[in-house]
Amino acid sequence: MLYLLRRLAGFALTLLIAALVIFVLLDLLPGDPARFILGINASADALAALRLQMGLDIPAPARFGNWVWSMLQGDFGVSHTQRAPVAKLIAERMAVTLPLSVFAMAISMAVGLPLGILAARHRGKPLDTALMVMAQGGVAVPNFWFGMLLTLLFAVTLRWLPPGGFTPWYEDGWLALRGLVLPSLALALPQAAILARVMRTALVDVAGQDFIRTARAKGMTYGEAIWRHGVRNALLPVLTILGLQFAYLIAGTIIVENVFYLPGLGRLIFTAISERDLVLVRSATMVLVLAVSATMLVVDLTYALVDPRLRERRA
Repeated sequence: MLYLLRRLAGFALTLLIAALVIFVLLDLLPGDPARFILGINASADALAALRLQMGLDIPAPARFGNWVWSMLQGDFGVSHTQRAPVAKLIAERMAVTLPLSVFAMAISMAVGLPLGILAARHRGKPLDTALMVMAQGGVAVPNFWFGMLLTLLFAVTLRWLPPGGFTPWYEDGWLALRGLVLPSLALALPQAAILARVMRTALVDVAGQDFIRTARAKGMTYGEAIWRHGVRNALLPVLTILGLQFAYLIAGTIIVENVFYLPGLGRLIFTAISERDLVLVRSATMVLVLAVSATMLVVDLTYALVDPRLRERRA
């Protein structure tokens, strides 16, 4: 229980510090936020009305407190450019970004983990070398470039999948799913390559442990010992990487969403930045921080459940 309380306290402190940094960067930098939003040709009346709407007439500490309190109540403000509640805009875009991240993570695990195990079982052999060279190439390939190659092959040449755009789930779930296939593959490639390398390294480290040598002494081959006894013990470092990757996928889809013209959260933030919608940028960035921090909290708690020694050491 003490471990859980410490993790929750750290989670809350992380969110508070992130909110303070975001507020300072967007609200307290030199210059007039209202004039930055409306432009240099805005009238004095329009500037005064926007300053009043943004609460710029009250002290900065009070504005920060009001913003945090409003977020705790689910009120993220109103977008100045889209004239809609920010919470509604974010919820609509998360219906694209979250499934995209989940699909990409599933593909990454389905490809990366077996390849890492296969490479470890054939350590030092040509197959191991070939797989690691492929993994290194996967890490080096930019996901947006790989996405364009996928589009040329499967959308333009073969015409199997749509080249971009997104059909809302409530209109046609199958078309929505097909629209996420190519961007999911583009996002999954470098993550699968990293996961394969981490899984192989973890298994190679585990291979030197006493229980592997005991299994070998009982007649198991190296591959059998790795598969039956090594994989489960090698999952602890892999679990941390999985959490980091999922957090990255949630927060790092902006480029791929723009390549495939997906109305996700990353593209929403990109549009808000280009339109100088500071309220939307501030709140959407905070949602990303919340998603990443929550993911790492879940990973930390899961790690402690898998390895009780960690929980006892930190209690």
